[in-house]
Amino acid sequence: MNEASLQSAFPWLTVLVFLPLVGAVFVCLVKETAVRWTALAATVADLLVALPVWFQFDPAVPGMQFTEHVSWIASPPISYRLGVDGISLPLVLMTALLMPLCVLASWQAIETRVRSFMAVMLVMEAAMLGVFVALDFVLFYIFWEAMLIPMYLLIGVWGGPNRLYAAIKFFLYTLAGSVLLLVAIIVLYFQGGHTFDILALARRSYDASLQAWLFLAFFAAFAVKVPMFPFHTWLPDAHVEAPTAGSVILASVLLKMGAYGFLRFSLPMLPDATATFTPLMIALSITAIIYGAYMALAQTDLKKLIAYSSVSHMGFVTLGIFVLNHQGIEGAVLQMVNHGITTGALFLCVGAVYERTHSRMIADNVGLAGPMPRYATLLVIFALSSLGLPGTNSFVGEFLVLVGAFLWNKIAAGLAALGVILAAVYVLWMVQRVAFGVPADRHTSRLADLNPRETAAFVPLVALVFWIGIFPSPLLTRMHASVNELVERAETRDQGPEARGNRNDDSEPHDTALLLAPRLASHARESHP
Repeated sequence: MNEASLQSAFPWLTVLVFLPLVGAVFVCLVKETAVRWTALAATVADLLVALPVWFQFDPAVPGMQFTEHVSWIASPPISYRLGVDGISLPLVLMTALLMPLCVLASWQAIETRVRSFMAVMLVMEAAMLGVFVALDFVLFYIFWEAMLIPMYLLIGVWGGPNRLYAAIKFFLYTLAGSVLLLVAIIVLYFQGGHTFDILALARRSYDASLQAWLFLAFFAAFAVKVPMFPFHTWLPDAHVEAPTAGSVILASVLLKMGAYGFLRFSLPMLPDATATFTPLMIALSITAIIYGAYMALAQTDLKKLIAYSSVSHMGFVTLGIFVLNHQGIEGAVLQMVNHGITTGALFLCVGAVYERTHSRMIADNVGLAGPMPRYATLLVIFALSSLGLPGTNSFVGEFLVLVGAFLWNKIAAGLAALGVILAAVYVLWMVQRVAFGVPADRHTSRLADLNPRETAAFVPLVALVFWIGIFPSPLLTRMHASVNELVERAETRDQGPEARGNRNDDSEPHDTALLLAPRLASHARESHP
C-alpha cells in the first residue's frame, strides 16, 4: 500500500486539531456575553469537521488514512505526521461529539472566569484530538503533556473545596508516568533506527530484555491514565472535585488515552514483552473489575460511585486488549467508546441535579422521579446502559470482551463476569434511591425538571446508547480491517522465516495500531488453548 494513496487533498486532521485553538483565540477576544456562544460554535464546527472524516473513511483499508506529513526538524528527524485508522477514528469522533455537550453542561454551572474556562476547554480539546492522530513520537508526547495543564486548571480553578489537593495529586501521578514515557521514547529513537516515526518503530525488532524494560516504562505512563489497579487512587478525588465538564472529559476521553497507548505502542512495538506480561495484565484487569465494582457499592457520593464504576469498566477494556484475540480487542475499542458515552452521560446527570440541590450525596437526591420525570427517565436509561443491559451500547462491548476472555481462559472470563453482576447491584441500588426512593424531607418536590438546553445535551447520548446497542456494525466495520490485518500477519509470520523474509521492510506497510509480532499470537494460542 502506498501511503500517498491514503492522503486527502484537504488537511482534515490539521483543521480538526487546530480549529479549537482558533476558537480559544476568539473566546479571548469577543465580548463577555458572547463567550459561551463562541465556545459552542467552535466545538460544533469541530464536530462538523470530524463527520466527513468518519464518512469518508474506507473501512476496507487497515492502514492509516487522511495522512499528513511535513518535515518539522531536520536533526533529530521530527515530523508533523498525522493519520487515523480504525482504532483511533471512533475515539476522535467521540471526543468531537462530547465537547459541545460539555459546553452546554457548563452554561450556567460556571459563573466565574467564564472566558478562561471556555478557552481552557478548547485547548484541552485540541490536545486530546492531537494524541489520537499523532504519528510522530515527539508530536504525540507534546500533545500528551499538553493535556495535563488544561485538566489541572479545570480541577484546580473551577473545582470543589479540595480542588488543589485533587489537582496536584492528578498532576503528580500523570507526570511521573510521563517522565518514564519520555525515557522510553528516547530509547526507541536510538534502538529503532534514529527515527521518531511511530509506524516505522512498530516495524522494528527489539531485544527481549529491552522490550521488557520498555514495556514497564510504557506501563507506568498508560496504567496511571487508564487508571489500572493499584494506580487508580487519584481518580476519585479528581472526579469529585472537578466541575461537571471536567468529570465528563476525564472519564470519557482522558481515561482512554492509557488504553490507546497500549494499543498503539505496547502491543505492536513490544510483542515479546506483551506476551510475557499478559498474565499480569489480565490479573490486574480482573482485580480492577471486581475491586472497582465492590468499592462503588460502598459509596454514598454519586460522583465517587461513578468514578469507581469507571475503574471497573476500564478493567474490561484492558482485559479485552490483553487477551490478544480478535473479539477481545474489538470489544475493548468499542467499550472505550461506550464507556465515554455512558459514563459521560452519568456525570452530566450528576451535574444537572447538583445545580439544583447543591449536593452530590445520594441521601440528598432521593425520589426525583416525581418532580423530575424527564431527568429520572434519562438516568434510568444511562444506568441500564452502564450495567450492560442487552439492547444498549455497553452490552455489545462487554459481550465481545467476555467472549475474547473465554477464548483466552475460561476461569478469567468467569471472574470478569462477576463485574457484570456487581454492576447490576450498585447501579440498580443507586437508581432505586435517586429516582424512586422516598425523600426524608420534601425539598426535592420543588425541583425543576430538565430545561431544553440540558435536554439537548442528553439527546445525542441517548441516541448513541440505543444505536450502538442495536446496530453496532458501523463502528465494528471501521475497526474490523485493522484487526483482520493483525490476524493475517500473525498467520503469515507463523509460517516461518521464509514467509517473513518475503516482506520488504522498506515498503510502506499496512500499519495498524494492532500490528503484533508472531510470537505474541503464538504465545496466546500455545499457553492458553
